[in-house]
Amino acid sequence: MTDAKIPSTSVGGAEADGADVSPPAQAPAVEAGPPPDMIEPDPGLTPEEAERARKKYLLKRFWISARGFWGRGGDGFAWPFTVGLVAMICMNVGFQYGINKWNRAIFDAIERHDAATVYYLGAVFLPLVAGSVVLVTSQVYVRMMIQRRWRKWLARGLIARWLANGRYYQLNLIGGDHKNPEARISEDLRIATESPVDFTAGVISAFLSASTFIVVLWAIGGALTLPVGGTSVTIPGFLVVTAVLYAAITSTTIAVIGRRFVAVSEVKNQMEAEFRYTLTHVRENGESIALLGGEEEERNDLDRTFSNVLGQWAQLARQYMRTTFVSHGSMLVAPVVPVLLCAPKFLEGSMTLGEVMQAASAFAIVQTAFGWLVDNYPRLADWNACARRVASLMMSLDGLERAEKSDALGRIQRGETQGEAVLALNDLAVSLDDGTAVVTETQVEIEPGERVLVSGESGSGKSTLVRAIAGLWPWGHGSVDFHPGRRLFMLPQRPYIPSGTLRRAVAYPKAADGWPLAEISAALDTVGLGYLNEKLEEEAPWDQILSGGEKQRLAFARLLLHDPDIIVLDEATSALDEKSQDRMMEMLIRELPKVTIVSVAHRAELEVFHSRKITLERREGGARLVSDIELVPRSRKRNVLSRLLVNRGKAARASAAERPAGGS
Repeated sequence: MTDAKIPSTSVGGAEADGADVSPPAQAPAVEAGPPPDMIEPDPGLTPEEAERARKKYLLKRFWISARGFWGRGGDGFAWPFTVGLVAMICMNVGFQYGINKWNRAIFDAIERHDAATVYYLGAVFLPLVAGSVVLVTSQVYVRMMIQRRWRKWLARGLIARWLANGRYYQLNLIGGDHKNPEARISEDLRIATESPVDFTAGVISAFLSASTFIVVLWAIGGALTLPVGGTSVTIPGFLVVTAVLYAAITSTTIAVIGRRFVAVSEVKNQMEAEFRYTLTHVRENGESIALLGGEEEERNDLDRTFSNVLGQWAQLARQYMRTTFVSHGSMLVAPVVPVLLCAPKFLEGSMTLGEVMQAASAFAIVQTAFGWLVDNYPRLADWNACARRVASLMMSLDGLERAEKSDALGRIQRGETQGEAVLALNDLAVSLDDGTAVVTETQVEIEPGERVLVSGESGSGKSTLVRAIAGLWPWGHGSVDFHPGRRLFMLPQRPYIPSGTLRRAVAYPKAADGWPLAEISAALDTVGLGYLNEKLEEEAPWDQILSGGEKQRLAFARLLLHDPDIIVLDEATSALDEKSQDRMMEMLIRELPKVTIVSVAHRAELEVFHSRKITLERREGGARLVSDIELVPRSRKRNVLSRLLVNRGKAARASAAERPAGGS
């Protein structure tokens, strides 16, 4: 949990401002209507059949979203670019046919020793080549434009769904095949959108080329008569028959020896994603690992995950070797076959040299077209694996989205309070996504200006209750109600420090220029980080540079800038020593005297800064609220707190000279 803007419904229906809890921006339409209904596997299927059915549905789920690019809510340039790409493919096949005819004409001229025709055809060749080059270059540009725009459209929609309503956080709380969503959105989605465009363009080009040049082979080759015993056998269109048989043999062979390509590629991609995640995890937790001296254990873990990657690559290499053996052999043999077949006719004078060369060229083009699947089978397998990984993430998001609209598991409602209460928990129960109760029977009303301490032993559900208040934990029943117009700000135990300048880190979740530099500097001075003012515009890895105590102080500086109405502190002073903690709490009450505070903490000394204490107790069937006591009588609360602040202020000034230059 971070101290970023909480992605939930607005507090009491108020408009977002500053650190408000505001509705998420509307996601681009990835697919029209609600998410697809979940399909339960047939209980009569064997595990292998069920897995095949699951993989088949994953591809279907990917296309349910992906095809929207060409739909009513898709990209406006999708169809113009697609039609343009198909038109250029057709024109390029025409240029191929022209070059094929040119081959016949020039070799016939060479055979006749016709110099004038050879020179003329040499001049004609240049426009043919130029036109083909321009078309192919334009085709590449348009194809990559479709890929880029499709990826952009689908990625934006998927990211919007992932970030909406805290789903990026809730995915960590539920089961499912959605590990490493960042790799699925970046790398897997790239392959899943690039390959179909390449495949479609390749299939269209292969079909048109095969159709065109099969006609050429039929017209040139004619029939071939072979003596068999005492009779003769005539094979009409023998070049076409040979081309089809040759392609069928090579394609069947490659399909048989490469049948495990999809499964191996899928596992390889998963292993790669886990290796990337392990490396990222080490980088993000570098300080803790270094302090504990855990390098050897981390190296062993990295060696293990990397060995898994290498093992899968070895299996994939064996698949590549088998397919390369067939495809490379086919590439070497294909140009020779038509020459050998046409040689008898050429030698007997019924076929010219130009016709032989034209037939050889056409045969090679037909084989390339028929062999397209052979050449692209590895990429097709890789696309299958990547599309399924993206679809797995989509399905997990589908489940969360359905749960938001369904009462099957129970959803915590969010509404508005009646009267003066700024926050009310009405019959609130919090449960896991499988229905297991975590917190039950919670009934609390908090008035403006109250400072409520939520206590209880570890595991009693305090942080879960805080997440439910913030809207990050959706499962349960009852409601969390806010006063209309009140703004909520969260301070977690581990404040989030974004990349970029220190100024951006202090202003987060607003933009770095949301406040004047002087105001940001004043906020840092107030929380004891004034020594960092000179570095506000400096870009550095502040998440690694700042200590835990400095990060928590910085989070308090954010509070001063955003000036919310309700603050939820989840162990927000745990990294500070007792004196620093007292100074932060005194500062908070002094600078924001009207703010309502809800604190989750273990330290008993924090009670003095609160007017009310709620205690949760872990029990079988879920934690319960066992006490709700006034720490300061409401009629005397303000006077007692004022005297407390005066005394604390004197002590703070007395120890100001002893304050260390570094952070806590």
